[in-house]
Amino acid sequence: MNLYPIDTGLFKLDGGAMFGVVPKPLWSKLHPPDEKNLCTWAMRCLLVETDGHLILIDNGIGDKQDAKFFGHYDLHGDDTLDKSLAKHGFSKDDITDVFLTHLHFDHCGGSIVRQGNGYAPAFKNATYWSNTYHWEWATKPNAREKASFLKENILPIQESGQLKFVDVERASELENSYVNALFPGFDVLLVNGHTDAMMIPHIKYKGRTVAYMADLLPSIHHVPLPWVMAYDTRPLLTMQEKSAFLERAADAHFTLFLEHDSVNQCATVERTDKGVRLASTHRLADLG
Repeated sequence: MNLYPIDTGLFKLDGGAMFGVVPKPLWSKLHPPDEKNLCTWAMRCLLVETDGHLILIDNGIGDKQDAKFFGHYDLHGDDTLDKSLAKHGFSKDDITDVFLTHLHFDHCGGSIVRQGNGYAPAFKNATYWSNTYHWEWATKPNAREKASFLKENILPIQESGQLKFVDVERASELENSYVNALFPGFDVLLVNGHTDAMMIPHIKYKGRTVAYMADLLPSIHHVPLPWVMAYDTRPLLTMQEKSAFLERAADAHFTLFLEHDSVNQCATVERTDKGVRLASTHRLADLG
């Protein structure tokens, strides 16, 4: 198995929204905002090469929307999805599977491109993976999340015939289902605090587990339990899910691959007398 970080660029979001109830004097020391109170975040995807599959986890914000839309997010940086794939010798046509942790625009916007007056899959040879619970949630959005679920990012995936759903069952939205071996060495955990049925890949790599954190842990500064985004639909549930996950990550020495941390690519955590805390940061390439 091979893993490749795929950087798709940087964007900005309101610092208060990213840190929720945490007072600004605390979070701004760790993640300084600009004059508009905006902080820089990454859109870091992961390419997994395993047993005949080339799996892209998430794909960034894309380029379909208009200047007004993108103006809200101050896109910057030199990285793009195409450039990052090419850096490792791949193109979009090589991707066999696009695994979407969830369908917020900054995670799935690169799935679909404009084609003439319509839309088409950006990955023409790929199967796109979601799950029935989250698909229902995203295509019939609540008022709070509606602005994050853009129809042009989502519906053309199903219309293309390239959409499949992970086979998973749960008793309720409070249940964290786990799927073993969706692909060889690639398991999936469902969590429901940030949005319903977000999927967290757990990848067996070089003798350890690499967990792709999506929005369960946006950055190293979100390790303390109360540091939860205001975007989360069920913040108290996020705290429960994050607590359980971080305890397991500390005990099993997981590597946490961070999608949104603009500085730190990977992290580990450890148990302390104050709870689970950050232990180290490193790059994926540093794993021996």
